Amino acid sequence: MRYEMSKRWRFRPALKFWIEFRGKRVLGKGGAAILEQIKREESISRAAERLGMSYRYVWNYLNEVREIIGEPIVCTFKGGKSGGGGAKLNDLGEYLLSEYNRLNKILEGFISTMIGGDVHEDQC
Repeated sequence: MRYEMSKRWRFRPALKFWIEFRGKRVLGKGGAAILEQIKREESISRAAERLGMSYRYVWNYLNEVREIIGEPIVCTFKGGKSGGGGAKLNDLGEYLLSEYNRLNKILEGFISTMIGGDVHEDQC
């Protein structure tokens, strides 16, 4: 049986990477999505909601990163009587997110260059 790659399947190389601190994973694709949403929404709860994650999951992730690095990557602030608290990335959080995005762009460009943008067929 001969498979016609271009019609039945599309294979493309994929690459997973993350940023580590002292050998422990700190920021990968999911963590970058969390930081991006916190930056956009200025709220942990709204970021979690947008990502379809629980508030507790996002909060635990941020605490885990804080424990690994030894300092927070997000600043939180309380609102007044009517609420209005929020969160924002601090300088370290901004740095980690920008570094992840920079590396991701480089690696995506590398993969595109290596495959030339096309999927190749080999004949046996």
